[in-house]
Amino acid sequence: MSSSSILYLKLIASVIFWGGTWIAGRILAGDMTPYSAAFLRFLFATFFMFILVCRATGKTPKCNKEDVLPLIFLGITGVALYNIMFFTGLQTVTAGRAALIIAAVPTVIAIGSAIIFKEKFTLSKAAGFLIALIGVSTVVGDGNPLAILTKGISFGDLCIIGCVFSWTAYSLAGKPVMKRVSPLNAVFWSCLFGAMMLSIPAFSHGLIAEVKVMSLLDLGCLLFLAFLGTSLAFSWYCEAIGKIGPSKTGIFINLVPITAILLGAIILDEQIGMSLIIGGTLTISGVWLTNRS
Repeated sequence: MSSSSILYLKLIASVIFWGGTWIAGRILAGDMTPYSAAFLRFLFATFFMFILVCRATGKTPKCNKEDVLPLIFLGITGVALYNIMFFTGLQTVTAGRAALIIAAVPTVIAIGSAIIFKEKFTLSKAAGFLIALIGVSTVVGDGNPLAILTKGISFGDLCIIGCVFSWTAYSLAGKPVMKRVSPLNAVFWSCLFGAMMLSIPAFSHGLIAEVKVMSLLDLGCLLFLAFLGTSLAFSWYCEAIGKIGPSKTGIFINLVPITAILLGAIILDEQIGMSLIIGGTLTISGVWLTNRS
């Protein structure tokens, strides 16, 4: 098998792993508090990322003093806040539905980049954002985008929408940081700082008691999230960016919500309704239109 074939297989595996995080998260959300699940996920992820960084660079992770505060901010937004809302939302929101809401992240990042970094915001990007917004509204409104205005948004959906904004903040803040710190090192430090912050609410909300009664399925989900869904998937994705470029690699991200929906239907017996299909199609189309350049 050629090296390019292996590379694309790794990319496909990354997409499947990321789609699977919604399934594992949904299972854990029913058995543990969001704080314990988030802390244990990134406690393990920090360990795995440490090994990956050492193998990739031949030395232990280091960061300069001027990068500590920016990396702490990445830990707050991309790890602590995101995962508390991730596990809280998945207590009531199905995996496929949540993944489709999160699929709007690239369009929100495009708007943030235009505002903060003065990146060009073209007509096609504006159209893509509008289409993605309608798509997400269709998913949240169960087929009626205007239902948000009349019926409001459930707490679970609101948490998943919060994930969109916390990951957008992480991505925008990470852009200048990763000019000085390699992506693998940045992820390691954000995992470490995020896990440290999550430890306080986790221990105060009964972490020890939950660990004592943890099932093998819960442990397997945590290890999946930490190793396959975080460390390995990210390292393979970064490898692909380096070899075939961000544009070709980024196309595969659009497959993550589709994978989550299919895995949710197969593993969790979640229903795939027309609102999910229509809303998902609009969301992914809008993301593609926003980022096609």
